[in-house]
Amino acid sequence: MTISTPNRQPNPWFVGIVSGMASYIDACAIVSNSTALVIYQDALGISNSQVGLASSALTLGIAFGALFGGPLGDRFGRKHVFSATMLMIVLGATCQVFAPSFPILLAGTILVGLGTGADLPVSLATIAESATDENRGKIIGLSNMLWTGGILGAVVAGAVVGNWGRLGGQVMYGQVLVIALITLLLRLPIPESEVWLAARRERESGTGTVRAERVTIATLLKPPYFKPFIALIFFYALVNIPANTGGQFTTWINHHIIGMDIAFSNQIGLLMMPLGFIWGVWFMRIVDTPKRMNYFYLGAACYVGAYFIYIIGGFHVWSYIAVSLINGFGGAFAFEGIMKVWTQESFPTLVRATAQGDIVFVARIVAALAASVTPSLMSLSPRVAYMVLAGCAIVGYAFAIWGFRGKQRNEFAVEHHAEADVAAAEDAGLDFTVSPEPKH
Repeated sequence: MTISTPNRQPNPWFVGIVSGMASYIDACAIVSNSTALVIYQDALGISNSQVGLASSALTLGIAFGALFGGPLGDRFGRKHVFSATMLMIVLGATCQVFAPSFPILLAGTILVGLGTGADLPVSLATIAESATDENRGKIIGLSNMLWTGGILGAVVAGAVVGNWGRLGGQVMYGQVLVIALITLLLRLPIPESEVWLAARRERESGTGTVRAERVTIATLLKPPYFKPFIALIFFYALVNIPANTGGQFTTWINHHIIGMDIAFSNQIGLLMMPLGFIWGVWFMRIVDTPKRMNYFYLGAACYVGAYFIYIIGGFHVWSYIAVSLINGFGGAFAFEGIMKVWTQESFPTLVRATAQGDIVFVARIVAALAASVTPSLMSLSPRVAYMVLAGCAIVGYAFAIWGFRGKQRNEFAVEHHAEADVAAAEDAGLDFTVSPEPKH
């Protein structure tokens, strides 16, 4: 049996944008929720503890959604899962917009979190499998730019409707609802991943290719998957701690430690956000070239080094600007974007989304735990807090270098080679199977 390929494949950039909207919604939902909860606190009579509960529910929902969404995408296909998850986000955001009480708001927030978390690993696998070796990194990098766009959309909306009362909160949640609905409609024409379909056919026919192999978590803890799996878990979880601190507590730190006006703090942040798109385009230009590891080393040095501006120079407006600029540049080349690329390349088709989901799950849980003690540590000693954050990033980068320096494994190349061997053998009328690549 030969593996047929449809004559007309969807444009990989279109697939990348529509699937990558998961990253936009992830960022937009988190930032919108933080603002809308403050607005709803007065409108619905929500207590401080309920605000904390709803915030935690979103973070934990994303974590557990990623944990379960990845395996579902590997088992049942990308299309079915990323359509169902987007529908879940639409339903959850509808509850948030029209919630008459806290229980309905909480239920909607949990649905948005679960849907967003489950969508992330499946949509990234869809992007990777629709692309080629020449543009895969670029299109995955585009999802990072969409993530930045999600933050920008939420911040701009908050600046406009922040004083509108309950209507303002409804607009904040409503933008997530509208974007999720549009994304769902755009996803409906996208066919199932041809790479996933081929892997399933090979497995059902008993063909022994790498991508058809039934890989479990236990298999991921053995060579050749052990090293990249462990490296990615520790790299992303540890480097994400300072990143999550910046995302959740920048305004708090600027106001309570530096003494900045809240509006002024947000205005500076907005002025610097266009640089995120510039760094993102730069990353897309180099990620599919041999230069990407050199840029990773430079980015890691900038990401960690930026925090020493606070540690050595103290906390001032100028130091906040310098840290934001240097740290943002470093993160563009040595954080989430390269993690996504490495994850797609390191694991075979039928476990790709599972591995991604496990990595995201661990990182979000660790981030939630770290966030619970961040304000206390910052109040005790900001310099010590940033020394801890820098230390976490250094250890995380050490794992990444251990896992990915030198020649890197690319499962797409392994799978394409195996597919070619199978097709050639079948054309010759041979009963032929391909053993997995020798472990190294």
